Amino acid sequence: MHDTPASAPIRVAIVDDQQLLRAGFRMVIDSQPDLEVVLEAGDGAQAVRLLTDHVVDVVLMDVRMPTLDGLEATARLTEAWSAAPTGRTPRIIVLTTFDLDEYALEAIRAGASGFLLKDAQPEDMLAAIRTVHSGDAVIAPSTTRRLLDRLVTTLPEEQLVDSGQASAVDGLTDREREVLVLMARGRSNQEIARDLFVAEATIKTHVGRILAKLGARDRVQAVVAAYEAGLVRPGE
Repeated sequence: MHDTPASAPIRVAIVDDQQLLRAGFRMVIDSQPDLEVVLEAGDGAQAVRLLTDHVVDVVLMDVRMPTLDGLEATARLTEAWSAAPTGRTPRIIVLTTFDLDEYALEAIRAGASGFLLKDAQPEDMLAAIRTVHSGDAVIAPSTTRRLLDRLVTTLPEEQLVDSGQASAVDGLTDREREVLVLMARGRSNQEIARDLFVAEATIKTHVGRILAKLGARDRVQAVVAAYEAGLVRPGE
């Protein structure tokens, strides 16, 4: 009688110092039958304390907060979750604005799985939560694609080409590099399959191998690696 149903709602945590914003997010999320807000926190320190003990699936994490910002909170949570044999690791979506680009990139490096602009439409937020939870996080939304371009342009030139990432990218096959470039351009698996005239299942296999070779948690980190390796440049 106590078994968790297969259709159990996706458990969402909201971390933001603005109470009104949290209330708005909660209202939108809880209106969906497959989503449920199970935890709220007003700063990164509180989030780290609460999320260490609570089971959640997706975290909406603001970047700029008092006491402990979202960047450091993301890093601490990612480290704690990776060390705990609890099965699936929760996914973190960074809440950001264009003027905080450099912080958002650092959050991705710390373990976040995607971006969500604070002024995004409600349906975009809901889609982002579901997509990240599915494990097939894509970088297709145009807002995320533009944001990545802006993120990289905020970095000093010497940070744009990381020798370690360049070496990892060099280990990809020609087809895998081709797929990675298309991923960085915002293509979904289905779109890449259409562009390359192959089956979508074949692209999924390539993506899995790319993630493994780059040591990336998901597509977002793989794309960041492509930028850092110099395989993709802003605006291309």
